[in-house]
Amino acid sequence: MLPFRPGLDLAEAFYKEVVGPDLEATFPGLCYAAARLGSGSDVLGFDTPRSMDHGWGPVLQIFIPDEQYDDLADSIHEHFRQSLPHRFRGIPTGFIISDGEGSRVLAATEDGPVEHGIEVLTVRRFLSAQFRFDGSREPTPRDWLIWPQQRLLQITAGRVFHDDLGLEAARQRFSWYPHDVWLYLMAGAWMRIGQEEPFVGRTAEAGDEIGSRLLLARLARDVMRLAFLIERRYAPYAKWFGTAFARLPCAANLLPPLEAALAAPDWPAREAALIASYEVLASMHNRLGVTAPLPTEATPFHDRPYLVIHGERFTDALMAQIEDPWLRSLPPLGGIDQISDNTNVLSYPDVFTQLTSLYPHSPDST
Repeated sequence: MLPFRPGLDLAEAFYKEVVGPDLEATFPGLCYAAARLGSGSDVLGFDTPRSMDHGWGPVLQIFIPDEQYDDLADSIHEHFRQSLPHRFRGIPTGFIISDGEGSRVLAATEDGPVEHGIEVLTVRRFLSAQFRFDGSREPTPRDWLIWPQQRLLQITAGRVFHDDLGLEAARQRFSWYPHDVWLYLMAGAWMRIGQEEPFVGRTAEAGDEIGSRLLLARLARDVMRLAFLIERRYAPYAKWFGTAFARLPCAANLLPPLEAALAAPDWPAREAALIASYEVLASMHNRLGVTAPLPTEATPFHDRPYLVIHGERFTDALMAQIEDPWLRSLPPLGGIDQISDNTNVLSYPDVFTQLTSLYPHSPDST
């Protein structure tokens, strides 16, 4: 059994003790940055011993200036193939590709070149790989709406170990949404709640118990997604969504009613617990101060016996505060994560960057 330690700590130690000193001795005067960013549970800080079966290990990125990439990238990569130790703190430094999906797996070798996990790239190439945006212009609101939050996390999570190039400044550009975009995304999240909140009771009343439970689960996820937005935190993809949510400050107040709702045996109990979560969200919204205070208590849905928070009221109030005329002109669809949860959409930049047609052309879009 190989020893486990959090991947970010392993990568930082590998850089400080091996990679950094070797790089600076072999390429003196090189301006560079070193970091562990991108995909991987270790970047998010969620890795466990189970994570060691693929994509985990002494992995990091070396960023060099654009103008030196063609001359130096291959040389740096090959240098580390020849110079790295075969193990670091008992863990192999080499990898093999294990299957057709390109999963990288630790490979123990004792001699010969090391097929390492050190990627040499530039900031521009890294950003382009994440969402086909190279940072040469300011992102438009339209850009922000089609960028999945997991992709934004792949830029802003992780850890920078050394920075001569302004990598941290580049990351800060994507640390959170512009104010109007944020308001628009929250408006879209409240609209999703408002559109379906009375149906949990209506389906159960009609004898559709499974339909009621499915709607409840959808709404519980919408509550959680809105909580991320209110807390100004990007939400990761499905595998780590609940784990990340549990670490939000608001989880102490939201997890109990959400867990009660999902475990409730009948729709009155289901509705009561879900309403409790809506009321927490409404109070969180009011504390933001981005709109005038709105009611935090649920009331009946017209003359039907279903209690709702009237999510559309929050949508209307948020949309009214948006100053950007293009965003204000849009229907409250929200961003790409609120429109699709399809992995093949959210995981591939060549797919999600084609979805700008979901939003009418804006004057500042390119």
